Amino acid sequence: MRRAAGIRLLVLDVDGVMTDGRLYYDAAGREFKSFNVRDGYGIRRLMAAGITVAVISGRPSTSAAGRMADLGIPHVMLGEDDKARALAALLATTGIPAREAACVGDDEPDLPVMQQVALPIAVADCHPSVAAAAAWRTSLAGGAGAVREVCDLLLAARALHRS
Repeated sequence: MRRAAGIRLLVLDVDGVMTDGRLYYDAAGREFKSFNVRDGYGIRRLMAAGITVAVISGRPSTSAAGRMADLGIPHVMLGEDDKARALAALLATTGIPAREAACVGDDEPDLPVMQQVALPIAVADCHPSVAAAAAWRTSLAGGAGAVREVCDLLLAARALHRS
């Protein structure tokens, strides 16, 4: 995929993309999430290759903040009601234009970001409106390795483009 070769910024949603979309609460009402370790490895490989990774999520979450810190993701925007505004701020901060950005989404709140980037990607188990807006769709579901699949695609496209 030619578009994938020029991507310098990957924007990820959390719930339904980095997780399976389920919310878990313990007896004290504290939220926790389950993240796929393979996704984390893919994110680290992507950042090591010079691709910037960012997270824009509509929900605030201490467990998500902890996982993003663990991965060393430099741009984490949680509790964002206006994802388009968050993307504009992110692009201004990084200096990376939308034509060199990709976004992975799963549901309607992700559409404002997906509609602005060069490579909108949907996870396999996304909402139909997100599938319709995507240029590419993963074979794996959110939280089940979809992010790793995207990371592998971007790295392979970059390597192919350089050869």
